Amino acid sequence: MPIIDKIAVPVLRLPHGGDLALPARATLDSAGMDLLAAVGDDVVLPPGGRALIPTGLSLALPSGYEGQVRPRSGLALKHGVTVLNAPGTLDADYRGEVGVILINHGEVPFTVRRGERIAQLVIARLVNAVLEDVTELPDTERGSGGFGSTGSGNL
Repeated sequence: MPIIDKIAVPVLRLPHGGDLALPARATLDSAGMDLLAAVGDDVVLPPGGRALIPTGLSLALPSGYEGQVRPRSGLALKHGVTVLNAPGTLDADYRGEVGVILINHGEVPFTVRRGERIAQLVIARLVNAVLEDVTELPDTERGSGGFGSTGSGNL
């Protein structure tokens, strides 16, 4: 059986999202929970268009955790619609509405309808990394090789 941290995350349903289901995992091993569009009227994204889509939810993430707003692969494959700033970050001290910036990379307009699954929410534990100012870094086999330096060179 996998080891999974269980944490309580308080969720406030805002008035315009009160009738929508709370995000939930589809299966035991699902990483993400679907976020639903809490739009009043349909939002049409023309090709190349983007919009901030409300979810009708605010979260109180525990300190030491973050929320990651990620694209849904089905929307990306079938329609060319994705999360523009993927992954979007929800900080533990943010208490505003969760919004999803969608962009239409497809060739035809895409309509966002109320209750549609538009993104995934992944809640992840953070590491408290402290950056240290140094004058030299330890050497590695790769060194300072950049893009494509470890692969076949097809980049």
